Amino acid sequence: MSLYPKVKDPKLVGSYPAVAKAGGGYVWDAVLEYRVWCYPHDGAEDSENGNDYNYVFETYEEALAFSNETKGAQEPLALVLQEEYIEGPEPEQYKYVIEQRITEWPPEFLSRPQRTEKIIPEFMSPNAPSNKLDIIRGLA
Repeated sequence: MSLYPKVKDPKLVGSYPAVAKAGGGYVWDAVLEYRVWCYPHDGAEDSENGNDYNYVFETYEEALAFSNETKGAQEPLALVLQEEYIEGPEPEQYKYVIEQRITEWPPEFLSRPQRTEKIIPEFMSPNAPSNKLDIIRGLA
């Protein structure tokens, strides 16, 4: 059993653009792939003329093993699909965004709930608890 969710479609792993947004959004719809970025300036093989590059994996465990065995490799990241998400431009200010985006997350963020039909409306509700993040944490 894997520590983190399976990817949405294993056949598409490696087909996503290298450039993605970073973090944010509070909820996720699917994991697309797990990535390990390699940095030549940190000792990774210089196979891209000094540029950073990544390897992609179907599971977190494969990505973690590669990361641990490869000089200049960073900790794995999850490439996440968000169909709808919560933007927090300022502390305690939240905006409901309905648009698709792909973002890289530290895998630990996947402990946040996968988006359901109710989670964002409950978060945005005037009846939400004073600490709205308790909804995301599964505490409310």
